[in-house]
Amino acid sequence: MDDLIRLSVRKVSFAYPGGTRSLSEIDLEIRRGEFIGILGANGSGKTTLLKVMDGLLKEFEGSVELDKKGIRRLSPKEIYRKVGLIFQNADEQLFAPTVFEDVAFGPTNMGFPEEEVALRVAGSLKDVDMEGYGKRPIHHLSFGEKKRICLAGLLAMGQEILLLDEPTDGLDPMGEYRMMELLTKLNKEKKITIVMATHRVDLVPLFLDRLYVLRGGRIVRGGRPEDVFTTPDEMEEMRLRLPQIAELIYRLKHEDRLPFGRIPLTIGEAREEIIRLSGK
Repeated sequence: MDDLIRLSVRKVSFAYPGGTRSLSEIDLEIRRGEFIGILGANGSGKTTLLKVMDGLLKEFEGSVELDKKGIRRLSPKEIYRKVGLIFQNADEQLFAPTVFEDVAFGPTNMGFPEEEVALRVAGSLKDVDMEGYGKRPIHHLSFGEKKRICLAGLLAMGQEILLLDEPTDGLDPMGEYRMMELLTKLNKEKKITIVMATHRVDLVPLFLDRLYVLRGGRIVRGGRPEDVFTTPDEMEEMRLRLPQIAELIYRLKHEDRLPFGRIPLTIGEAREEIIRLSGK
């Protein structure tokens, strides 16, 4: 991560036809190499915000800049060379008969020659741990595999910023963890900037650099996960909860009067605190 701002959102508000206001006065900066979370309950405006940042929704108030250029003035091709959005439901994004054809669609339409397209498809499938799946029919894939193919399709176009709408939704616990490990690898090793909309609070402290809480279309809190997660009552007001391990330690500290010095957000942090209290 560095100080170069890739996406800048300034005073953005958005209302759907009919007057339903989904976003209000959103301010957000995404730096190169960050792994950012947009945390909120269903209906908080997360998906709308991602679509505004991706240039899919242009009738907003305020400004959105991609590499210091107003996103309204950029063509779809200029945007998609850098930014890609993955929908919550992978089936809405996949349409070709086979994995290879689907992943190849983007780079082919960007004008790359056939040999280059093949190299990009092979490389992106390897990046998402789906090497050798090129001939596999899309309808034979599991839900988690479909999400990985969606990722591969964006990586094949060379996109450097990924906007992900509930990327772990519909996955079992192991599938969730494997997806988050994959995204972390892409972020750390490939230097892909990631913005992830989610409501899964237990995943957030393990992987994210910064976190923004969205409620009623407004950002009501932001910062490092340890700064955002405070008391159960405050989280409940935002229609969220603490991570389960943090909830347990908070109750032990405030209801059972155990002398925890801080509220850990992960199992590793909780283990350290418990060992400290035990005097070992």
